[in-house]
Parts: sequence; structure tokens; C-alpha cells
Amino acid sequence: MASIKDVGKFFLFIVGGLVAIIVGSFMIRGTMHMWDNPDDVKDEKKD
Repeated sequence: MASIKDVGKFFLFIVGGLVAIIVGSFMIRGTMHMWDNPDDVKDEKKD
């Protein structure tokens, strides 16, 4: 039974890591868009 629990923990560790990478990539894209939008608004106001 201990080996099954160890495999389960290892599997959850891998899945959690993949989820963290995917969520992190989306957060980076979101911050990139947030940085781009203020510049676009400033350009529109200048025109």
C-alpha cells in the first residue's frame, strides 16, 4: 500500500507542476497585455 501512495504523490506532484506552468504562462500573457494596453491608451490620447 505504501508504494501505491508514493506513486500517487509522485503523480500529483507532476500534475501540479504542469498546472503551475500552464497557469504561470497565462499569467505572464495577461501581464504582457496589461503592460501593452496603457501604452495604447496613451497613444490614443496623444492623437
